[in-house]
Amino acid sequence: MTDHNEDEIANENEIAKQTGTGTETETGTETGTDAGARAEDGPVLPPDEIRAVLEALIFASPQPLTPREIGKVLGGVPKEAWQAAVTEMRADYARDGRGLQLVEVAGGYQITTRPEYNDWVRELLDPRTPTRLSIQALETLAVIAYKQPVTLPEIIDLRGVKSGGVLKTLLEKRLIRITGRKEVVGRPMLYGTTKEFLLHFGLKDLAELPKIEEFAEVLGEEVDVAVLKKAIEAPRPV
Repeated sequence: MTDHNEDEIANENEIAKQTGTGTETETGTETGTDAGARAEDGPVLPPDEIRAVLEALIFASPQPLTPREIGKVLGGVPKEAWQAAVTEMRADYARDGRGLQLVEVAGGYQITTRPEYNDWVRELLDPRTPTRLSIQALETLAVIAYKQPVTLPEIIDLRGVKSGGVLKTLLEKRLIRITGRKEVVGRPMLYGTTKEFLLHFGLKDLAELPKIEEFAEVLGEEVDVAVLKKAIEAPRPV
């Protein structure tokens, strides 16, 4: 009887070796489940390669690469590992003498040229087309950014000047969008900023909007800070 049992165990072990499934016995055969778990515990990519892959993904993405997209592509890489790689990359790009920077903007990561070299890049890409917005457009954009969602009558009331033509320009440049209609007489359209607005001014989200005085400096010296501040701080028209 004992010899018969030993023969059965030997046969099972032989089958396990051939199929790769294995059964834990005194011979020390490893089960397929244990082998799979051990493989999953091992690193998918070494740190240097994680960083290289991330850099390639961020560079190739036409839009800021979101954490969700990174997690989807690097499915087997722990979140902590690729986040550490991003931190190292940002520090590397922040060194003096670099023409590029890695920024967190509009809910994702993007490799962009440094602002101090924008004029050179603009000269290369399209030297004939002016890219700067007019003062009226910048001031209207600021009012929308800080008071959104806001209607055209409210914008006119806050700025004290007609802004219909300016809104058309901002819509064409995709810096603002129509977010809905206000439930009042006439149901005027409501306007708010877009993802393109965040990209244009290098903001992670609207929570990063600075004080209006600081934002006015970004807009340019020609912007009337006092008038703009008064419009932003004024109560919303009824």
